[in-house]
Parts: sequence; structure tokens; C-alpha cells
Amino acid sequence: MKPSSNLAALIERYFTVRLMHQRNVSVNTIASYRDTFRLLFTFAQARLRKPPSALTLDDLDVPFISAFLADLETNRGASVRTRNLRLTAIRSFFRFVSFEEPAHSALIQRVLAIPSKRHDKRQVHFLTRPEIEAILAAPDRTTWLGRRDYTLLLLAAQTGLRLSELISLDRDAVHLGAGAHVRCVGKGRKERCTPLTAYARGALQAWLKEPARHGANALFSNMHGGRLSADSVQSLLAKHVRVAGESCPSLASKRVSPHVLRHSAAMELLEAGVDCSVIALWLGHESIETTQTYLHAHLALKEAALVKLKPYERRKRTRFQPNDRLLAFLEAL
Repeated sequence: MKPSSNLAALIERYFTVRLMHQRNVSVNTIASYRDTFRLLFTFAQARLRKPPSALTLDDLDVPFISAFLADLETNRGASVRTRNLRLTAIRSFFRFVSFEEPAHSALIQRVLAIPSKRHDKRQVHFLTRPEIEAILAAPDRTTWLGRRDYTLLLLAAQTGLRLSELISLDRDAVHLGAGAHVRCVGKGRKERCTPLTAYARGALQAWLKEPARHGANALFSNMHGGRLSADSVQSLLAKHVRVAGESCPSLASKRVSPHVLRHSAAMELLEAGVDCSVIALWLGHESIETTQTYLHAHLALKEAALVKLKPYERRKRTRFQPNDRLLAFLEAL
């Protein structure tokens, strides 16, 4: 077997040459694709009885990839969206392999032809102003951790930063002078500046006066000076939501995540009459179509539009009477 036919060599070149060197993708993309292949190789070891280092390209045929995708949904409980994201990583690898191993073109084309699954597009979930205020009131601000959590949650709810953007902020990313804003690098390595309200500016000003733990450069660090992980932010938010639920019962029926805080920031901008194109720039959306989802979720805007409509005149409805057996069949469906 040629060394190039060995899957381990192809995977190594895919990550180090294609993703890191040629495309220079973000660390988040590399981590996502890495996790996909970790799951794939774990599945292969159980199904094919082969260690990952012994796999060949021929082992990853369409029946195997299809079985892996089905296993993600049935046994791991992954959503269709997650299943499609895993398929995207696999397709990216096989497009790379199509140049490295043209002798396997038939196999590659069959794998690339595996379709993404269609899925229901649910309305975005967001919090009302009283619910946000209840969450912000939950941290104990007499402690360092409470002040950190309060400032972090306030910044998330006001700016709508993604979780990855929030935890990657450094202290020098905050500008508190004229035109106070926070600067971050989002998806696609696009840098953007998000303005701060006077209240958020004051909270950040107070937070930056706190001595950094162990000389940490991160805006929000843990007790040891290290950067907060995504899981730790999820955990601290869940803790404060539980406390806030005692004074705001509506939170008990909602699944609150950092991304819900992002949606809530967008909905507040929409309620304030900000144009969707501006909200797209604010949130760092690639396309304004992504921002349109907030219009679909905003019931008050729909109700306001409904009030402006002239009601229909009430008329007696004449029932359709089919004069053909086939039309009668269709009418009965």
C-alpha cells in the first residue's frame, strides 16, 4: 500500500498543510473539524475493528459515512444541524483528497454526493427585559467572582457578542474614552467594534480597576488567571438563571444559553427601531438574511402590521361543488 493511501498521512497533511498553512483557518474551525474526525475514528474502531492509524481511504466509503451520520443522530442524540456540520468537515477533507489521490476519484465523488438533511428552522429564543434584569441581579457583587459574572453577563446582553468572542476578549480590547466600544475578532477573522451604553461603560470601567488575577491579560479570567472556557461560562450562566428564576418565574420555562443573550440583544435593537442591516453589522452577520430571523420571531412587529390592515368584508362562502369524479377525490383529500 502506498503511504499516500494511508488515511493517517492524509489526515495529517489535511490539517497541517491545507487548513493551517494554505487556508489559515481559525482555531475554532480546526477544533470543530478535529472533533468530527475524533468521533469518526471512534465509530470506525467500534464498527470496523481497526485502530485509527490502520484505516485506509477505502474504509471511508459511502455506506460507512452514512452509518456514521445516522449514529450521530440515533445514538449520540445530535441534531440535524450538528449532523450537517459534521458532514461539512468530511466533505472538506474529501475535496482535499481529490487532489492528493485522484485514483480514488469514484469513491470521493460518491462521498461528496451525500446530501445534507433538511431540518425545521425554529424561531429564535430570546429574553424579555425583566428576565435579563433578573439574571443580572443574581450574581453576588460583594465578591470578585460575582462582579466578574455580572460584568460578563451585562456585556453579553448589551453587545450580543458570540460566546467565542466574549471569552477571547483581552483587557485592551475595551475602549472607554469618547465613543466607548469593545473590539473583537469574529467569524471569518472579521474585526468589528461594538459600541457600549453608558451603563455598560461604567460597569466595565469599575471592572478594569479590579486587579487582574495573576497578571491575566484576559478581560474575564478564572481564579487562577486563565481564560474562561465556553463550558465555564455556560455553567455560571445556568447557576445565575436558577437564582433569578426565584424572582422571575418565566425563566423556569426557558432554556437560557449565552447565545440566547445574543438573540436578546438583537431583539432589543429591533424593538428600538434599528434597521436590520445595522443589526447585521452589529452582530457580525455574514448576510442580512441571517438577521431576518429576528423579524420572524418578533410577534409585536407582526401584530403592529396586522392593526394597519383593513379587515375583509364578511361574505357568505359558497362551497365548491366538483362536477367530476377526479375533482371530487381531490376535494376530499
